[in-house]
Amino acid sequence: MNQITVTGMVLSTAPVGEYDRRVVILTREQGKLSAFAKGARKPNSPLVGAVNPLSFGEFVLYVGRSSYTIQSARISNYFSELRQDMIAAYYGFYFLEFANYYTREANDEREMLKLLYQTMKALTNEKLPNRLIRCIFELKALCINGVGPQVFGCVSCGNTERPMQFSVKKGGLVCEECGSDVIDGMKLHPSTLYSMQYIESSKIEKLYTFLVTEEVLIELEKVMERYCDVYVEKRFKSLEILQTLL
Repeated sequence: MNQITVTGMVLSTAPVGEYDRRVVILTREQGKLSAFAKGARKPNSPLVGAVNPLSFGEFVLYVGRSSYTIQSARISNYFSELRQDMIAAYYGFYFLEFANYYTREANDEREMLKLLYQTMKALTNEKLPNRLIRCIFELKALCINGVGPQVFGCVSCGNTERPMQFSVKKGGLVCEECGSDVIDGMKLHPSTLYSMQYIESSKIEKLYTFLVTEEVLIELEKVMERYCDVYVEKRFKSLEILQTLL
């Protein structure tokens, strides 16, 4: 029997037939993959809890000609705390949907998987505002996928000394000499810019280690909302639901 073992997080699941499920898993070894969980909708199935979104662990897969089938799973973290908090849960579902949109099969998605795991852990930390977690996740996820903004110098000339404004359409900072045609410029609070620089340059394990003032958080939210409106083409159902709950 041709089997592989992968480590990953369940991104989504959908019913198939009467008792089965189709599961999308973001894995360390194979990128994003889809697998069938046969009988997973039966109450006595050993897979009934393992194939829910947010579940993180090891999955043993049978490799067929055109599909994978989950043989067994050993879940190390269900993130059950999130299931007891509707708001936190929908933040989590939004992050899963975001990752599902950006990741690909047979691609190296280790950084996105690591980001997802650390982000879910952050959602269980009552000291960290969910709004800040969202800003951090969105910015780092966009950077991982090569569409993050330039926040260390002018996008046009590279200058780092002249006064700057942030332009979503230009893709980042623009200095005063290059910004004559900028119509969407935002003058960022120094702490907002520093936060963005920290997020972009830090290792994922160090991301969720800081807090900001309400003023800076509001500005971060404004920047990321505008940026995502331009550079993220998909509209996420989980985010729409989340916004009705807030």
